[in-house]
Amino acid sequence: MLSDTTIILAFDTSAAQCAAVLLRGDDVIAHQNKELGRTQVEQLFPMLEDMMQGANCSWQALDALAVCTGPGNFTGTRIGVSAARGLAMSLKIPAIGVSIFEAAALNAAKNENGLITVGVALPRSQFAMQKFGAGRPPTALSPPEISDTGEISAYSVADIAKAARLILASGANPPQAKPLYLRPADAAPAKDQPPVILNDR
Repeated sequence: MLSDTTIILAFDTSAAQCAAVLLRGDDVIAHQNKELGRTQVEQLFPMLEDMMQGANCSWQALDALAVCTGPGNFTGTRIGVSAARGLAMSLKIPAIGVSIFEAAALNAAKNENGLITVGVALPRSQFAMQKFGAGRPPTALSPPEISDTGEISAYSVADIAKAARLILASGANPPQAKPLYLRPADAAPAKDQPPVILNDR
């Protein structure tokens, strides 16, 4: 059951950094953010261990995990989601996937109709947006759409943790942690036919 002592570990590897927070109730009790380029896979767990030890918090004290599902860097997003799933399985706690849209919607301004539009920057100067209702947690009114222009909405890894807490408080089944990809990967599968393995018999 959700309470003021519920502890959520949230992390984000969807861009060129590792960011993590520990949220107890509504309060951030620990935070780390490192600019790491392409080394998230090597640095994520040491950073989490360091943050947990600094907060005097054991892994067994966690009630839930929250992970940013993107949109963002393909490899970084997969690293974060895979780490959250593995930790959740080991600790027997939920791993809640939160998109950047959902996290940013917590702080975005409503329009005159009480609706929220959230914008996210994509690679190659592209932009994506999604519209939400003003309920808590934010309710998506449309799927993400890609466009050429728009206003970028701010979010933090603490917002990912807070969005996950709202999902838990709602009593709804937490969404499965899986990457949110809005465009195909830059590296496409090879079109050449694979070599045929001959039997020496």
